[in-house]
Amino acid sequence: MQFSAPLKSNSKKVMLLGSGELGKEVAIEAQRLGLEVIAVDRYENAPAHHVAHRSHVVNMQDKDALLEIIYREKPDYILPEIEAISIDALFAAEDKGYNVIPNANAVSKTMNRKNIRTFAAEVLGLKTGAYEFVTTLEGLQEASARMGYPCVVKPVMSSSGHGQSVCKSAEAVGESWEIAKEARGDASELIVEAFVDFDYEITLLTARNGEETVFCEPIGHEQRDGDYVFSWQPMQMSELAKERAQDIAKKITDGLGGRGIFGVELFVKGDEVYFSEVSPRPHDTGMVTLITQSQSEFALHLRAVLGLPLGFTFYGDGASAAYKTEMAHSNAPVIDVDPSLFSENSFVRVFGKPDAHKGRRLAVALVFDAVDAALEQSRELIEKIKDN
Repeated sequence: MQFSAPLKSNSKKVMLLGSGELGKEVAIEAQRLGLEVIAVDRYENAPAHHVAHRSHVVNMQDKDALLEIIYREKPDYILPEIEAISIDALFAAEDKGYNVIPNANAVSKTMNRKNIRTFAAEVLGLKTGAYEFVTTLEGLQEASARMGYPCVVKPVMSSSGHGQSVCKSAEAVGESWEIAKEARGDASELIVEAFVDFDYEITLLTARNGEETVFCEPIGHEQRDGDYVFSWQPMQMSELAKERAQDIAKKITDGLGGRGIFGVELFVKGDEVYFSEVSPRPHDTGMVTLITQSQSEFALHLRAVLGLPLGFTFYGDGASAAYKTEMAHSNAPVIDVDPSLFSENSFVRVFGKPDAHKGRRLAVALVFDAVDAALEQSRELIEKIKDN
């Protein structure tokens, strides 16, 4: 493959549609390969804007506004990094010959839980928990009663766990309905899932470059309110369960096609593995790979997009802990980090977000150590970060 230099007539251009902390790491990896980076988001000074050659602010769900930027910049690769974007713009750009990663159809399927669940269960025949789709409060009451309690309620279209809740009783259905309706994205239809009696859940990062598929070590994670708080790698699981997880990940990513990295979310019960969701982009739980692998998920994503070999070295066990603010900031929050976070086996990444609402992720602590020790240390370290 030939590489050029940014800002030249023959430069290779990567456009990020979504410029948060994950997009920032992708932009850094693209910079390392001499690619020209254009970062697009709905607000100014998003994290990836800081490390891009150019940035744009636009309503990400406005088809015409998004296409105007695409046609003006003429990127070689378009990398959707969030779900809340105009899928019609992606299909239109692809029809014009632009290279959407992994492809517009995969993005469309995965950003809509109804599409991806029916595709996985009914087309590919993957094992999933029982589910139903509803559009009314009455429908939710009836479906949740059929599923039994607890059950999981999610908008069919949302991002980063927003609008998701565990409904524990018939009396709590109304609250789950309200939580779902407050989600960002389209909450006109909800998915009600039977609660899978699983031992643990994992993210299996799966990278495809058009010739080979590689898997990272499985990542365990802990969520609160549908959003990741802690993750660790590797998650200990039986060899049979690991083989089944890789088989499911291969089938779903082959079915979606295209190049790049996918975050395949799975439930595991003993040796049984159930498909949950998939994201066709780097996954937030995969930030742990910044300390555990020679090629992080972000580096593997760029390699896969460019059709480069996907070999990497797994350095060893590690854990990550997300820092979320407890207050709202109309201006850039000041992050107060204890120096002890920077040691021979740990460090912190500050995202540099220009403002914050309560619960917004502002930084991540990373620890390299045996999983149990790394996870315990990450829990301690995250308490040493404050914002004001």
